Amino acid sequence: MFSPTQNLKIHIALGSTDMRKSIDGLSILVSETLNLDPFSGHMFVFCNRKQNILKILYWDRNGFCLWHKRRWKRPQQPEKWFQDP
Repeated sequence: MFSPTQNLKIHIALGSTDMRKSIDGLSILVSETLNLDPFSGHMFVFCNRKQNILKILYWDRNGFCLWHKRRWKRPQQPEKWFQDP
C-alpha cells in the first residue's frame, strides 16, 4: 500500500521516454540521465511521445514499484459494440 510521506518529491522527466522500458531501464534512466538516486523513495514520472502513457517509478521499503497508466479515448458511439449483427 502506498502512503506518501511529507518529504516526498515528484520528479517529472521532460521529453519523451521509450515506454518499452520497465523497472530496470527506468531506474538506470533516473540515475544516469537525471543524476538522481532511484532508491531515494521519491517518485519519477515518465511519459511517451504521444503523451497517452504515463509511468511512475518509486522505491518502496523493499523493492521498486511501477505504475503504468494508459489514457484511452472512448469512441463516440459505444452502443454499436453491443448491437447484434
